[in-house]
Amino acid sequence: MTPSHCSFLSDYGSVDEFVGVCKSVMLGFAPDLRIVDLTHEIPPHDVKAGALALVRSVQYLPEGGVVLAVVDPGVGTDRRLVAVEVAQGVLLGPDNGLLAPAVAMLGGAERVVSLANTDYHLPSPGPTFAGRDVLAPAVGHLAAGVALSELGEEVDAAGLVPGLVSLPQHDEGGAIAGEVWWVDRFGNCQLNIDPEELTAHGAVRGEPIEVRFGDQVRSARWVDTYADAKPSELVLVVDSYGLTSLALDRQSAAAACHLRVGSAVTLVPPGASVSDEPPGPDHP
Repeated sequence: MTPSHCSFLSDYGSVDEFVGVCKSVMLGFAPDLRIVDLTHEIPPHDVKAGALALVRSVQYLPEGGVVLAVVDPGVGTDRRLVAVEVAQGVLLGPDNGLLAPAVAMLGGAERVVSLANTDYHLPSPGPTFAGRDVLAPAVGHLAAGVALSELGEEVDAAGLVPGLVSLPQHDEGGAIAGEVWWVDRFGNCQLNIDPEELTAHGAVRGEPIEVRFGDQVRSARWVDTYADAKPSELVLVVDSYGLTSLALDRQSAAAACHLRVGSAVTLVPPGASVSDEPPGPDHP
């Protein structure tokens, strides 16, 4: 099936012309292609942040399209650029761990092609803008009806670089040591902790849970909505992606608690205890 839409994510930002140029290249090959901007505000070079944003998004994207993801600190090196075919469509980007979590979310790779056929690249004055010169043309050619197999050689899907997505660690006393995965524009801090893990350790909705970060020990009540929080009360909510988030009603929990992406946060459910040096998040 020829894709009719492309979902585009990058760390290009909106100040420079990079996003507009990539879109123009795609449309030059496929004028009827519809392009959805997921975000272009991934922190520069932050592959992990890009991978997490992508994995949050892909389950909601229309089937049969392409996804173009560009967070590529290794641009110009020997890292591969790939197109990964999954049941719902094709994901294109650098093979640096950016695509791997989303590919897993979508059921795994059915085929992986290394985008090495220069017949489908733009002439390049330098090697540092692969989004424009290799990836955007690949999207445009696919949308114009070129077969995926024409863009390069098929490679072993098992060789894809895995994503570095952190997992929480469970202390012997029942505490859960995690980290902040994402801070949204409202200052809510999404943790890499599933609420079912809290329930399994005795936490109950409506009751307080001890929260530790930095040198602080706070109490946060597990509530259903942001509006359930009292003024200036730190709370835990299950966010729209099904993970546990620290929040304040109409305030930034990140600013109030001095938290950022990657900050260590330990949750201590009622009846649990924490050692003096709880384990940090695991990176498989």
